[in-house]
Amino acid sequence: MPSRDRHYMTEALALARLSIEAGEVPVGAVVVDADGTIIGRGHNRPITLHDPSAHAEVLAMREAGRRLGNYRLDDCTLYVTLEPCPMCLATAAHARVARIVYAAPDPRAGACGSAIDLNRADWHHFRPVIDTGPCEAEAAELLTEFFRDRR
Repeated sequence: MPSRDRHYMTEALALARLSIEAGEVPVGAVVVDADGTIIGRGHNRPITLHDPSAHAEVLAMREAGRRLGNYRLDDCTLYVTLEPCPMCLATAAHARVARIVYAAPDPRAGACGSAIDLNRADWHHFRPVIDTGPCEAEAAELLTEFFRDRR
């Protein structure tokens, strides 16, 4: 699984770089089905789309849902370059994403254990498997450079 995870996270990193070009926080995401096909792609676009919900994960899940013709993303994995926020984790849980793999932790807003662990909340009706690790340094460096350049 690690080499497969690295492959898909590399795809998410390429999408994160598109966010930078648009002046958005560099976060990218892909949704992969059980056969290993990327069925959804997204990168942060809340500013560009004038939509506060246009996070990379949400956009990738929207595309995946359209491609599947279903809001349920059973047996799918969401790869994202930054730990999902509460909105994105809840969206993934409602979509029944089986697994979430993220690169860089988000100590300010991460909902998978860094700032808060919503996946362990008693009220949660579905809990995706959460994995970390692949490309953490690359994803963190993109974020560091982006915010350094904005200051």
